[in-house]
Amino acid sequence: MGKGLAGKTIALAASRKVADMRTLIEKQGGVCRSYPLQGTVFLAAEDIAPEWRSIINGTPDWFMFTTGIGTDALIEASGEIGLKDELLGLLQRTPIALRGYKTLAVLKKYGITPEVVDEDGTTAGLIAALKKKEIDFNGKHIVVQLHGITLPRLTAYLEQQGAKVTSILPYQHIAPEAKVVEQLYQALHSDELDAVCFTTAIQVRALFDYVKQTGDDSRTLALLENRVVAVAVGKVTAEALKEEGVKRLVVPEKERMGAMIIELAKYYKDPALS
Repeated sequence: MGKGLAGKTIALAASRKVADMRTLIEKQGGVCRSYPLQGTVFLAAEDIAPEWRSIINGTPDWFMFTTGIGTDALIEASGEIGLKDELLGLLQRTPIALRGYKTLAVLKKYGITPEVVDEDGTTAGLIAALKKKEIDFNGKHIVVQLHGITLPRLTAYLEQQGAKVTSILPYQHIAPEAKVVEQLYQALHSDELDAVCFTTAIQVRALFDYVKQTGDDSRTLALLENRVVAVAVGKVTAEALKEEGVKRLVVPEKERMGAMIIELAKYYKDPALS
């Protein structure tokens, strides 16, 4: 494959697998700059234990899982506090809705089949799938696994249907250092970058929260429309960018970090692919 990123400077907002992506960018002839916009901290099992016991004893009407890593973390944490068998038994008996193929893979590993699966890996897709099923949530108790940030759209939809929503958070995202966000913003606005690669929605929000504080929304969006290419690792991250007003996006068909870099290289060879 040719050097699709020759002469291009690519910013990475990711904090994981940065070395691997840097190598791939350089193999494609590009220059990589790292601006890590997130970290992840898993809560200790004992921190989750009281809430998990309460949920299991309360026998909810529905479970909704939104990430594979979070679903796996919750099940493993339940094992550390002696509740894994009870939880898996409850999940076998309780209707489940989920978002994302990674979440589906985790549940399949435990022999659990969901009632509802999203159509495209996004929160909007999950809501659409729930609406399609015409499920009556009035008076139902629903447990929603969050993924380091709140899901106001999903929570609002369920509460509008008359449901009681309990959220459980197996891990939290650490806010990036302010100077790192500022450095990315300055590089973006100084014509130093050709593309910015995002691998999670939280990275998108971190940048745009800063942009909104500067009051420079329109100029930043204009840059991303005309000068700098926004790249998303998958549909959830792309959804976050679109919600912020970004229209020009490069998104790989396979939601993998390596595929994201290759797709960007293809874009520069043929911008019509976007």
